[in-house]
Amino acid sequence: MGRHREFDVEKVLDAALCVFWRKGYEGASYADLTEAAGVERPALYSAFGNKEALFRQVLNRYYERYLTYFPVALQLPTAREVAERILYSAIDLNTRYPDHTGCLGINGVLAGSDDAEPVRQALIDARAAGEAQLRERFERAKAEGDLPETAKPDALAAFLLAVLHGMAVQAKAGFSRDMLEAIAEQALSTWPVDVSRA
Repeated sequence: MGRHREFDVEKVLDAALCVFWRKGYEGASYADLTEAAGVERPALYSAFGNKEALFRQVLNRYYERYLTYFPVALQLPTAREVAERILYSAIDLNTRYPDHTGCLGINGVLAGSDDAEPVRQALIDARAAGEAQLRERFERAKAEGDLPETAKPDALAAFLLAVLHGMAVQAKAGFSRDMLEAIAEQALSTWPVDVSRA
């Protein structure tokens, strides 16, 4: 008969999420994870497998709990509203928790060794999927006349993500919410408009 698990998996995942968010994938040691979770290393291995498997579960939890603003924003009526909601929601998330600022995906493996390559690739793939969703939304906006003919949906999606990622790095570095909001305002001031209708 197998041993009964003596800890709450949900609480352990929450604790691991905070550690990875604060320290990144490679910066988070098993000692950090077990201390935060209050679980011994063998129990952690037994429940989640290796560190990579735990990180992937944590990443899914992060997307489900903290990035819900992204699909909601894609449903807004105009492309500019989409961009604005995403920028300001990201600022809120990046600055909400004083002990783990920035973005888990960016903090996770900003720079990593070859050992972190599978995790880094998973984050790259997730970022690419988000960019594809933005591009499709901006293509629709252009087809509907919401964006001018001169707008480049692919460049606009890449630009928005570059600003988001930069703000996540700056939040991790201690930039204030006010400064991040000023950056978002600056980015939105460059939004393409149809000069014939302006």
